[in-house]
Amino acid sequence: MKHFIDLAWKGNMAFETDMDGHQVTIDAGKESGGDDLGPRPKKLMLTALAGCSGIDVISILKKMKVVPESFRVVVEGDVTDDHPKRYQEIKVVYEFKGKDLPLEKLQKAVDLSEEKYCGVSAVYKKAMNMSSEIRVVE
Repeated sequence: MKHFIDLAWKGNMAFETDMDGHQVTIDAGKESGGDDLGPRPKKLMLTALAGCSGIDVISILKKMKVVPESFRVVVEGDVTDDHPKRYQEIKVVYEFKGKDLPLEKLQKAVDLSEEKYCGVSAVYKKAMNMSSEIRVVE
């Protein structure tokens, strides 16, 4: 299987693509000469990781018959000072809300995503340090 993206320049620093029927505009911030018409490419890397792992975790938990009241994935990336500016370290926080959530099942779902299923995580682990944390809020 191959994935294909066709990114078209829309003027100044803005680009647009159609991803699975959804228009996505990427732009630079005003401080970098853009018009702030969309997210920055580097931050989309963090979004891709959060989405990939988040989908995995919820899918696995549903199979375990564990459904949290709410769930968030917070990703923090430390960017290098030197060019090319890149993420040198990423921390993922999985935040679950609910009563009597079985921590061992939450951990298993996160581990399976990080170690087996999330392709974004697999690529990032080869390029930078990654860590994660599980938080449960009642």
